[in-house]
Amino acid sequence: MSATGQQVTVRQAVEADDAALLAIEKVAWTAMSGFPSFQETLTDTFFSRSGPEAHLVAEYDGEVVGYLRLQEKYKFPEGAGVLAINGLAVAPQARRLGVASALLEAATTEGRHRHARKITLNVHHTNLPARHLYERHGYITEGTHPREFVIEGAYVDALTMSKTL
Repeated sequence: MSATGQQVTVRQAVEADDAALLAIEKVAWTAMSGFPSFQETLTDTFFSRSGPEAHLVAEYDGEVVGYLRLQEKYKFPEGAGVLAINGLAVAPQARRLGVASALLEAATTEGRHRHARKITLNVHHTNLPARHLYERHGYITEGTHPREFVIEGAYVDALTMSKTL
C-alpha cells in the first residue's frame, strides 16, 4: 500500500464487512497488544461478540483495513455518557498510514454526536506505540492495574486511559 494520493475513510460497519474484519482480527493482535489465547476463541464470524452497530470501519484505497469497537461502558442510567473503546485493530500492511488516528477521530466525533462526556479504553503498559497514539489524541492515563495479566510468562500492567469530550 502506498500513501501517495490515498486517503483513509471511516464509516459505520455493515454485515458485509464480517469476513474482512475477521481476517484483521486474526493477524492484528500480538502479545504486546492483546492476548495470545484470544486467537483460540475466534469463530467463523467477527460479529459474534457485538454487531456492526458497535463498530467503526476504516478503509484505505477501498479496502477494509481497520476497526474500532465503541460501546456504552455501563448498562445503567448513572453511567450514561461514558463510552468505551473495546478494541481497535489495524491490518499490519496498513499501519503507519493514519488508520488508527482516523478511527480515533471518528470515535470522538461519534461520542460527541451521542452526547457522551467521556471515552475510556484499556491498554497494556507494554504497548508503547498505542499509548503514544492515544496520548496524541488527548487520552490521559487514569489508572494503572499492576500485574493484571501474565502474558508469555511476564506480568503486564493494564492501563486505563480516557478522554473527556
